[in-house]
Amino acid sequence: MTPAGGGSASPAGAQTSPGTTGLASLAVLTVAATVIFIIWTATQLYDNAPPSGLGHWVLLAVSVAGAAASVALLRPAAAAVSDGRTARQMQVAGDAVGFRVHRARSRNSALVAMGSCLAAAVVALFVLFLLANNRAVQQTFFAPDMVSRSWLEVTKAFGTNLFIAVVGEVIVLAWGLVVALARLAPGPAGRPIAFLATAYIDAFRAVPAIIVIYLVGFGLPLAGVPVLSAMSPTWAAIFALALVYGAYVAEVYRAGIQSIHPSQMAAARSLGLSYSATMQSVIVPQAIRRVVPPLLNDFIGLQKDTSLVTVIGTVDAFTQAKIYSSNYFNLSSVTVVAALFIVITIPQTRFVDRMLARDQSRMQARG
Repeated sequence: MTPAGGGSASPAGAQTSPGTTGLASLAVLTVAATVIFIIWTATQLYDNAPPSGLGHWVLLAVSVAGAAASVALLRPAAAAVSDGRTARQMQVAGDAVGFRVHRARSRNSALVAMGSCLAAAVVALFVLFLLANNRAVQQTFFAPDMVSRSWLEVTKAFGTNLFIAVVGEVIVLAWGLVVALARLAPGPAGRPIAFLATAYIDAFRAVPAIIVIYLVGFGLPLAGVPVLSAMSPTWAAIFALALVYGAYVAEVYRAGIQSIHPSQMAAARSLGLSYSATMQSVIVPQAIRRVVPPLLNDFIGLQKDTSLVTVIGTVDAFTQAKIYSSNYFNLSSVTVVAALFIVITIPQTRFVDRMLARDQSRMQARG
């Protein structure tokens, strides 16, 4: 039915959405302000560049590239405006489906534009932070001459961190499984063992790793404990980290073992397998496959905690960096250490994310 006044009726559900038009306009304003801010930041970066040399040309290239890249922010904002205009035309033409499609595209493009502006603004603010106080921040943490002077020795010392992490992870894998099985010891005969395992887990999860490293590195030699007191600082660090992370990994193993359906245990026992044979051949292999991603997360934490071994005199990357920072009153060498940890940690983190996503997809497919 034609409404009074002779106008055509709007399609059902295709009423004008003021929020869509307003969102596109807001995106345009946000992009314009962000582009101006980025170009101003690029000029500040160029003004603070060295008058000559490689640093001058590098910062010039970065300034020009940043200003040019900011123009790319205009594309999603323009798409938001264009789709919003098309949506209004579709509404007038009575095309409800086309109206909804272009309205959704306009909204998504506007959100993409504003999200990109936020990310670009954060990067620009970081650049301004480096330039603060006449480039004092940049000279303190990112001085090129100090980085080039210290990176080789720091990287060599980082091999100690990798050695501690790798050997510690191997020990923790075995030790954590032993503790987990001890905590799950069955029957009245297993209760004392389970109690000791629980006490160990609770204690070493409660005490900070740096305290355990300090007590092991200095306490055992002072006490003159046979064999243990003769350990080098590197092996003392491995022993301390194995004690700490063995408690965490034991809980990961325990969660994996308890996640196996009880019918698996019942079926194996009904076939005549003993408790230990069932755990070894049926339960533990399934549990380990399930807990690989959280185990990798714990090992990432162990790798980062290798920097704590500096408290007992182990010459690792952080110790080497502190020597440079003390001699030159500059922390750029410590930034090199941070970069090395980032280089080895981020790929592992992404690998864990992929494994988690794969397991989730597999569970959804089974469901």
